[in-house]
Amino acid sequence: MERSTIVRVHEGLHARPATRFVRLAKSFESNVEIAKGEKSVSAKSPVKLMLLGVKENDEVTVKADGADAIEAVEALIGYLENPRSGLEEDEAAKPGSGQEKPASPQAEDPQAASVAATASSGDLRGIAASEGVHLGPVFALFPPKIEPAARRLDAGEVESEITRLREAVAAVQKRMDAALADQSLAAGDRGIVAALRDIAADDTLIEEAQAAIRKGLDAVSAMVAASEKVAADFGGVDDAYLNARADDVRAVGRQICLVLLGENDVDLAAVPEGAVLVAEDIGAWDLSRAPLKRLGGIVCGKGGATSHIAIIARSHGIPAVLGVGDRIFELKDAREVAVDGDTGHLLADPDEQARAAFLTRMDAAAREREALGAFVDTVPKRADGAVVEVAANLGSLEEIDAAKEAGAMGVGLFRTELLFMRHMHMPSEDMQAETYAALAKAFAPHPVIVRTLDIGGDKPVAGIDFPEEDNPFLGWRGIRMCLDRPDIFKRQLRALLRAAVHGNVKVMLPMVSDVAEVRRARTLIDECAAELDLDGTPYARFDLGVMIETPAAVLIAPDLAREVAFFSIGTNDLTQYVMAADRLNPAVAALNDVANPAVMAAIAMTARAGVEAGIMVGMCGEAAGRPDLIPRFIEMGLTELSMSPASIPRAKKTIAGMCS
Repeated sequence: MERSTIVRVHEGLHARPATRFVRLAKSFESNVEIAKGEKSVSAKSPVKLMLLGVKENDEVTVKADGADAIEAVEALIGYLENPRSGLEEDEAAKPGSGQEKPASPQAEDPQAASVAATASSGDLRGIAASEGVHLGPVFALFPPKIEPAARRLDAGEVESEITRLREAVAAVQKRMDAALADQSLAAGDRGIVAALRDIAADDTLIEEAQAAIRKGLDAVSAMVAASEKVAADFGGVDDAYLNARADDVRAVGRQICLVLLGENDVDLAAVPEGAVLVAEDIGAWDLSRAPLKRLGGIVCGKGGATSHIAIIARSHGIPAVLGVGDRIFELKDAREVAVDGDTGHLLADPDEQARAAFLTRMDAAAREREALGAFVDTVPKRADGAVVEVAANLGSLEEIDAAKEAGAMGVGLFRTELLFMRHMHMPSEDMQAETYAALAKAFAPHPVIVRTLDIGGDKPVAGIDFPEEDNPFLGWRGIRMCLDRPDIFKRQLRALLRAAVHGNVKVMLPMVSDVAEVRRARTLIDECAAELDLDGTPYARFDLGVMIETPAAVLIAPDLAREVAFFSIGTNDLTQYVMAADRLNPAVAALNDVANPAVMAAIAMTARAGVEAGIMVGMCGEAAGRPDLIPRFIEMGLTELSMSPASIPRAKKTIAGMCS
């Protein structure tokens, strides 16, 4: 039995709809497949479905073979033809519901391989995956490779070997369930373990391994082959985030193999205080169970800034350098290693001079952290008593804990483009609403300022075809693209309106250069509110503001101030546009200085227009955290400064010192 249809599921079969589709398929006894073009995969595997890349409006064919084939095809076709399938809000909170995993706030370094290869013999370089510096003893983690038995199975051994495989898979799943039940597991780590649990529970690995067993391979050999094949599938996708999941597949496969062999991996519980974990590769499952508070640093031959290792390191404030390549083996027998997570620089067994210099940096950083800790709970005020909100710039929900621990008084910039970039499919309205609502709840009653999609040809996302542009930074990006694509923009605006019922949500528009852009955006917001009213969906209005990052916005700031509730000055782009100097071009790096009189004049003009209009004026560029400039910004009238979480205590100290 087979039938073709056009997929109407909102954004296609990405993670959650794929998981729900699989759950429905598994409720039937029949073998069920779904085909797109020339490729056909099991409808009972979420991994295979995601790799198939079924998008909204694609034509697919559902095939079933079995006693209930007719019922199966009809039910699955009905699912595919329902735009709301798999997107029910109540599923979002259920463990294993297939929620998309947060992305890393940093982009993968495309030059990592060449950087590692060209490092001098005296040092090593890799990808700067988690900031900070540390010098500590090496804890080498180079476990022996899985060595399958070099024999072929007899025909009579096949079924018992398959049973042994299934028991090993169940044992790994049980371990992961126990880890998820541990209340001491950090929220960010919990999401990563849950993602690994989904891989371990997916039929893909088991089916591949079982097929190999039936061809005569033992269970260990079969799992090694299966995990490599599935990992290669992920690695072959043109998506950095999915590429990084290949490491997760290998890690799960390794755990299953160890159970089959009756062996245990190296016990990370023995990591000494302040040690640097050095490994060719380490699975997120192993790292999440390590005594992370004792780790001083992480160095790995594999992995990148989007890997789960990097995410864990950043969330726990552990300096990390990844992607070192084969030179990682030079550290295997080192006594100690210096790790610079800011630059990706490593130094094995430094001489006394280098060692002393690194220890001096560590001591200075430790003293500063301790001193700044006194300012975490400070509520800084100007001389006139007005509170200055020191907020955080964030790109994902996983950064919330670090921001709150640093004393963030809300969020001054939430970069929504990272939510769009990390998926093969454009995030649905429900997914966006859940993300923005979680952000609002986490910081309530403090405000959270969400920047609408700021993306262009330099950062393409699925579902948007960008034209070839000689200079995408001056092209079809930010509010320009959003107004031309109301189908995308209204989905985000509806999500923001829905999220606003959960906290003090504010929304700002990027790359504004004309008052008409603000008015057109407000019209779309009104349309979205009317649609939500019609649907009976709860929502709340939000304050609308603009980012001041184009010279045009500076020059028309008085007019813009009459249209919006606040300004947020984006100094990163404003500086490069005022100075006509590409901030990514090292040849003109000297011109990209916020302290340049021209840039400071533009900031002063903006602040004056906002203050005179009686609206809030803030800053969300990295300059907001510069102690040398903060007093000048406060004098201009700014009452909100947003920066990376690490800079927050220092900024609070600076402001407090102005009034002491």
